[in-house]
Amino acid sequence: MIREVKVTRNYQITIPLEIREKLGIKVGDKVLVVCEGDEIRIIPKKKSIKELKGTIKKDIGITSTKIDEVIRSSVEEVSKAVEGEYKR
Repeated sequence: MIREVKVTRNYQITIPLEIREKLGIKVGDKVLVVCEGDEIRIIPKKKSIKELKGTIKKDIGITSTKIDEVIRSSVEEVSKAVEGEYKR
């Protein structure tokens, strides 16, 4: 998906609605801005565990095994992304 946006005099841009919705970006969220050669990538920053504190109900069956699986999966995902960055 490609959308054209205008840079304001304060060097700001607006992320188009359909892209914000697709990526789940909300007001107050943080994004990473990455410069790759002559391109800019904007990547939604995932919330930290500390920021998520209190958002999960205690009785929904989350186990330490499930948490470990999610962490392992996330580490693998980040490793693949970083690996891809260095191959360019």
